[in-house]
Amino acid sequence: MVDSLKGRLLVAAPELVDPNFHRTVVLMLEHNEDGALGVVLNRPSETSLTEILPDWQEAASEPGTVFVGGPVQQTVAICLARAVAGFGSDVRPGGADFEPVIPEFGIGTVDLAGDALDADSAFADLRVYAGYAGWAPGQLEGELEVGGWYVVDARPEDAFSRAPTRLWSDVLARQKGPLALVASFPPDPSLN
Repeated sequence: MVDSLKGRLLVAAPELVDPNFHRTVVLMLEHNEDGALGVVLNRPSETSLTEILPDWQEAASEPGTVFVGGPVQQTVAICLARAVAGFGSDVRPGGADFEPVIPEFGIGTVDLAGDALDADSAFADLRVYAGYAGWAPGQLEGELEVGGWYVVDARPEDAFSRAPTRLWSDVLARQKGPLALVASFPPDPSLN
């Protein structure tokens, strides 16, 4: 049985140089014996949300762009949202179909194929991600074993950071002990 990382963050170790994941922060949406799935939280794209989902722009968190959620199926959109007053299994803000990811934070996924959101959708925050990060059974465990990722607790503001490009260093800096020092690791150590 796999200890689920659902709702936790994977923070790329500096040695992880794969361009898809270099200095990324991934929110795990699912993790079980069948594999794992998450979205990269700190890769805003140049595409405005208005271009693809104009009715959702008003509910979206700044910077109001589509984020690159990962290298897998980039034509698939995943939306993360946080309800104004949190939610339970019977609450569906804006008619959206929520599946709790981190219940205490009120974050969930929303079906983008549904009706347009109205301005009073009860979302405090909302982000849309193109694609996702996916791992086959055992693949993520192997990457963890060789030190490719740090596993840390998520905070509600991580998924909706107003400074997403600084999220990697911000998440590491708030950790205790030696891990906090990694936040100041230069992007290219050879230039140091």
